[in-house]
Formats: sequence, structure tokens, C-alpha cells
Amino acid sequence: MNDEELRNELLRRYSRLPYLKGRVSLRMQFKRWLWRGVISGTYFVKRLIDVIASLILMFLLTPLFLVIMALIYKSSPGPVFYKQTRVGRWGKLFTMWKFRSMYLDAGERLKEIMAQNEMTGGVIFKMKNDPRIFPVGKFIRKASIDELPQLWNVLKGDMSLVGPRPALPSEVNQYSLEDRRRLEVIPGITCIWQVSGRSNIPFPQQVQLDVQYIQSQSIWMDIKLLLQTIPAVLLSRGAY
Repeated sequence: MNDEELRNELLRRYSRLPYLKGRVSLRMQFKRWLWRGVISGTYFVKRLIDVIASLILMFLLTPLFLVIMALIYKSSPGPVFYKQTRVGRWGKLFTMWKFRSMYLDAGERLKEIMAQNEMTGGVIFKMKNDPRIFPVGKFIRKASIDELPQLWNVLKGDMSLVGPRPALPSEVNQYSLEDRRRLEVIPGITCIWQVSGRSNIPFPQQVQLDVQYIQSQSIWMDIKLLLQTIPAVLLSRGAY
């Protein structure tokens, strides 16, 4: 091929670039729209499951709620519910509800026992024989009954049935950049580490498991975790 033919061949090839660029751009746009559709569809189905399941469970569990409320009041007179500010998706603050399991002065007494924190990592406070918990409170915590009022948070959209546990603002202030990945999704009532050992799992490993969930979450994974939550609750693995 002489110089003239080579020149003509190069001109012919480069003249197709705008056309090829347009095709590539259109293909990329189509893939982006398709991916957004998949993500939006997954969130819609997840939210639909959350709403339907929370409504059904709150209706079915009403008798249990009434019994627990009476037992809490008898064991420690005062409010039967406990509300706390937690951090949701993208750092949004919301009020999370639980059945009260601690004495009313638990907040003040925490300062006295802070040095006895048994949770590796220091961000979360956990203590097996926490003196702030009254007898009935120990039972409902071990059986995870204290978390059931969070079905209301699920119905409102603050939380999901499955997702990383919502943290306190004070805990988030101590997060590393890696830890903050937990804030990329809606927090949940149950998660991977909740069904894998709960409080027995060190905080750094909890973060790793939450990030693993975020990277591979799907409807089927949520269903699997919900089913695994049942034996985890019945066996009370790592609950205290």
C-alpha cells in the first residue's frame, strides 16, 4: 500500500468516528437507563414487601404487644416504649422505637460503666450483665422482642426489614470512611451479623458484613436473611 492509499484508508476510518461515537454513546445511555430501571424496580419491590409485612405483623402481634407492655410497666413503672434518635440513609436522622428494657436512669448510669464496654472497637457499648436492664427487659432483649416496635419505623419508611442496624449519631461521629458506607442504604431490623452472632461479632467485622450486604443485596438475599432470623432469635445467639 503506497502513501496515497494509506492516507485514503486512514481518512475513511476516521470519518466513521462520529458515527461510531454516537452508537457507543447511545448504547451506554441505554445500559444506564436499563440499570436505573433494575435498581428502581428492586427498591420498589423491597419497599412493597416492607409495607405489607409490617402491616400484617403489627396486626398479628397486637396481643403480644399488650402483654409485653403490661409486663414492662409492672417490672419498671414508667413509659413502656423507648424512643431514640438514630441515623438513617445518607445521614438522615429519625426517631427509632423500642420496648423499654432499661431503668429510667439508664442514661445517667452509663457513664459509670462505660469503662466496662465489652464490644471490640469501642464505637458501640455492649455489656452481657448490664446493671441498667431490669428482669423483664433481659427477657425481651434476649428474645429480640424489644425490637418489634420498629415495625412502625418500617411502615413509615425510616427503616426496612433487612439492612444494617441504625447507629446513634455519637457512633457515626466515630465512624471511619469505610464505616460510613453503612449509611448508603436504608437501615433495617435484621442484617447479616444479626443472624451470624449479633453482639458476639466485633464491630469491625460487623462493618465488613454490612458492606458485603450493600455490595450484593437483592430481594432473594433479604428473604434468605429474614428466614435465618427466625432460628437466630429462637436460639438467642449473641443476644444480650
